[in-house]
Amino acid sequence: MAELKLKNGDYVKAGGRLERAEGREALLQRVLFKLTARRGRFPFREDLGSRLWRLGTLPRQQRQAAAQQFAAEALAEEDLTVEAVELEEQGDGTALTVRLLWEGQALAVTLNIQ
Repeated sequence: MAELKLKNGDYVKAGGRLERAEGREALLQRVLFKLTARRGRFPFREDLGSRLWRLGTLPRQQRQAAAQQFAAEALAEEDLTVEAVELEEQGDGTALTVRLLWEGQALAVTLNIQ
């Protein structure tokens, strides 16, 4: 299914028309959106998004398990498998890499959680 392409939160235009993302690109765009959107902030879709933003409030020893749970929860409606979640603590937050399996393809997305 094709979706409108986003870049930095804005729709992408080319030649006066909105561009569309399909297949792998559309999936990765949805995954990034669902992982970065704060769960519970959409009035008619309170199940949309993740709780990854809460990682910084948890004790350090609980963050890895929580990140795995929060990522799987956010992506539950997608036709993919969350294989692994890797955390790297940084001075200004946490770098998070989510490794996925989709239609036999290994994919990865990386984002910063502050």
